[in-house]
Amino acid sequence: MSAAILTVDDEKIIRWTLRSRLEEDGYEVVEAESCAAARAAMAVRAFDLALIDMRLPDGTGMELLAHLQAISPDTPVIIVTAYSSVESAVGAIRAGAADYVTKPFNLDELSITVRRTLEMNQIRQNLRLDLQQKQAQFGLGNIVGESRAIQAVKSLIRKVSKSSSTTVLVLGESGTGKDLIARAIHYESERAAHPFMNITCTALPETLLESELFGFEAGAFTNARERKKGLFELAQGGSVFMDEIGDMTPALQAKLLRVLEEKAFKRIGGSVDLRVDMRIIAATNRNLEQRVREGEFREDLYFRLNIVPIEVPPLRDREEDVVLLAAHFLRAYRRDARKPQLEMDPAAIRKLGSYDWPGNVRELRNVIERAVLLCEGDCIYPDDLVLGRSGLGTRSSNNAGPRGVVNLPSSGYSLHEIEREVIVQALERAQWNQTHASKLIGITRDQMRYKMEKFGLKAD
Repeated sequence: MSAAILTVDDEKIIRWTLRSRLEEDGYEVVEAESCAAARAAMAVRAFDLALIDMRLPDGTGMELLAHLQAISPDTPVIIVTAYSSVESAVGAIRAGAADYVTKPFNLDELSITVRRTLEMNQIRQNLRLDLQQKQAQFGLGNIVGESRAIQAVKSLIRKVSKSSSTTVLVLGESGTGKDLIARAIHYESERAAHPFMNITCTALPETLLESELFGFEAGAFTNARERKKGLFELAQGGSVFMDEIGDMTPALQAKLLRVLEEKAFKRIGGSVDLRVDMRIIAATNRNLEQRVREGEFREDLYFRLNIVPIEVPPLRDREEDVVLLAAHFLRAYRRDARKPQLEMDPAAIRKLGSYDWPGNVRELRNVIERAVLLCEGDCIYPDDLVLGRSGLGTRSSNNAGPRGVVNLPSSGYSLHEIEREVIVQALERAQWNQTHASKLIGITRDQMRYKMEKFGLKAD
């Protein structure tokens, strides 16, 4: 569909000239000889662009510009003015006009100006639409849950988003949705229209991670044939999400600390400081305080990151959200699988509620996706839900453990000592990380803490 253009000028010959050229370029043209006629035309239909003369019999182009901005702010305006009135055209630009042309105008230049203005306006509208879609997809409303724990997280996100510069540290077990929290912080803030860059600090070797973050100059190292911008530079005005930051090497920790403190960095092989305006959102499933005590993480960097910590609760601590999340994933995946009638049996819902979810929200999402894909009828039943590797981890006691793990001698064993030994082995294998240890034996973290106290077990 061709663009619709409104031309407003009191001189008939100029309107005819504009119409002839613009129709030749493939546009639909509507003429108006006065402010009143232009307002009447605007009341009937929308226009993709308006060409407005600065001087009109019953008003000025500035008045018409203000009227159009009030009723259709997305419609760009090109002001037409005499050469001697360029100063007033510049004033119109400041008031919101997209561009101006002077009389007598060159039709070829006018055609280029119109095409460029329409193209730029289309780009702006596409960017706005893309931002709206991302805000709907990643904004606060996409964080599903009504539990007190997740409501506290949402409240923190709202507060943090009001400040566009505060560094945020997102803490939580693997699979709890720390990346979703990071995106919500970005897309709820004033930085939403700017880039959201993310990187996993354990996904690349140290040298590659450094070049990805800071970029490099041509000749900085072998195969560095041309300059490359890093994520910090590309994220100008936006946010950088650094996942698994607890595993970052000490050398990179020092460089990151400088970025946080000075908002500046150098490309690898460069000598010039580059200033950057961005927010860093860091995340980890590690205990950073313990990493600091062990000398694996810089204390000054920890304090610099820990300005606003957001602890994402594990799914087992927000049991009331399991059903809401399952329904959310069911709606999404049945749409993708073209199974709009697919529902979940009440017994299946109870089965979801009786499970400990060691893999958290990610595991629940995977379970629902698999059930939707493999279910052959219009209802998901308990047998369609595959939980864990062998059904371990449910809160009910119906599942027996693997037979033959312990060989019971004729003299017997002390059940107390067997339980203590299993707890110790799990803790040692998990390097005394209580969360990981509890997953190994299918109990909750709170149960692990209770048993540690019961047997007098401490990390030292």
